Amino acid sequence: MEKISFGGNKVNFRSYECYNRTGQEVKLGKKEFMLLKLLINNNNEVVTRDKIFQSVWGHLIPPISRSIDNYIWRFRKYFEEDPQNPKHFHSVRGQGYKFKY
Repeated sequence: MEKISFGGNKVNFRSYECYNRTGQEVKLGKKEFMLLKLLINNNNEVVTRDKIFQSVWGHLIPPISRSIDNYIWRFRKYFEEDPQNPKHFHSVRGQGYKFKY
């Protein structure tokens, strides 16, 4: 998937550009784009922390790492209308994370 729109947000994975629902450009790093693409490509499916670490970082990171949580928090801040009540980026307790269009 090269381009996607969700909730008024627009992401172009080819050009590494994205804009939030208000039209402001959101600057994401390489790992953020990789994680965003992984979640979007697995729409409505739980992606485990192990799968995320393996796919984005290329190896397993100790389970105490809060890296993924921080990325998800930033995605909510950038792309959710109400980050406290997300429509797109969901935590699935004890399992992982889920993206929903």
